[in-house]
Order: sequence, then structure tokens, then C-alpha cells
Amino acid sequence: MDMSTADPVRDELIKSDPNFRELIHQHETFEKRLSELAHLTYPNDDEQLEEVTLKKKKLALKDEIYAMMQQHTVSH
Repeated sequence: MDMSTADPVRDELIKSDPNFRELIHQHETFEKRLSELAHLTYPNDDEQLEEVTLKKKKLALKDEIYAMMQQHTVSH
């Protein structure tokens, strides 16, 4: 998810919904850690497993974020 692109629905939800804000924060945290792992020259088995796990969790968060944005759009 590109947080640098303006999206009025996302911005409104960030301001009004603490749960949505937390999901965005978790997504950004996972993105930061994945970036750190990607810069490792020789990641060990645990780091490789962490990377795979974080990618799955990040994707699930992204799906949840977009579902919330879609629901907000439909209901408003």
C-alpha cells in the first residue's frame, strides 16, 4: 500500500477510526521490518521464515484495510 498517494477515504478513516489507524500502523511496521530483512546479505533460516510470515501478515492487513475502505465508501 502506497501511503504517499492521497486517498480521501483512507485519510478520513485514519482521522475517525482508531482500529483503522492501528491497522495502518501495523502495516507500516511490517513494511519497515521487511525492508530491513531485504537488505540482509545472508539471512539465516529464522530471518527467512520471518520474512515469509511478515509478507503474509502484511497482505492480510492490506486486504482488511481495503475492505474497511470499501465498506466506508459504500456506507457513505
